[in-house]
Amino acid sequence: MTTPWFTKLAVYAIIVAGALLFVFPFIYMILTSFFTATFSLPKPEEVFQVVPNLINYEVVWGKNHFARYFANSLLITSVAMVGALLVSSLTAYGFARFAFPGKEAVFRLFLLTMMIPSVINIIPQFIIIKDLGLVNTYAGLWLIYIAAGVIGNMFFLRGFFESIPKELEESVLIDGGGNWRIYWNIYLPLSLPAMGTLAIFIFQGTWEEYFLALTIIKSEALRTLPIAILMFNDKYATNYGQIFAASIIALLPVILIYVVFQKKFVQSGFNEGAVKG
Repeated sequence: MTTPWFTKLAVYAIIVAGALLFVFPFIYMILTSFFTATFSLPKPEEVFQVVPNLINYEVVWGKNHFARYFANSLLITSVAMVGALLVSSLTAYGFARFAFPGKEAVFRLFLLTMMIPSVINIIPQFIIIKDLGLVNTYAGLWLIYIAAGVIGNMFFLRGFFESIPKELEESVLIDGGGNWRIYWNIYLPLSLPAMGTLAIFIFQGTWEEYFLALTIIKSEALRTLPIAILMFNDKYATNYGQIFAASIIALLPVILIYVVFQKKFVQSGFNEGAVKG
């Protein structure tokens, strides 16, 4: 049965309208970043008349220690992403392949903690970090960032690991390898699609995190990028051109990490043919 042309036209019109609805704010932000000394949001018809320039980007990069905070965030986010992927994958591997008393009960208890709003955990997290002497250190931030995401990441990876045929482990066992080699040589390579997906989400969530960084980090030299962006809000006026320019610069690493890992998004049938029927 052939779909009528007017039905196709209506569907395409809705798709295009929805795409424009989501894309326009981003285009508006880019064009507004070209305005200099603008303390009110320009009208939509005005933004399309602006001449593209990099004045605000140059000013922002050298203002409010923006470049230093950018480097700080890059270091914090990279270490947190690698650490979270490693810890989460090891935890998921343990739950997927090892049998121990109370495994399912512990797993459900872990899942229960995901129901607790993160804002409730801030005070106990700060007390623990303070008792460990890690306030105003990146180690304190890394500890929270990695630990806070282990449960959700482990839940995601466990199902992925359980779908990997156990027969693949036999080749490693025959060669005298142990659990570490099975994890490193079989499970990690086969789980790259899932790991790539998690890497995007972990990087984005850590890169944009503001409240914990503001709570744990006290030294001005150790602050992160979201704090630097907030500093562009002046007490009596806001230069929207500079704020949007700073926001676009902050978006670049997220876009880059998506481009790098987007081919690793979870795909079905990743291990088909690995084991003969």
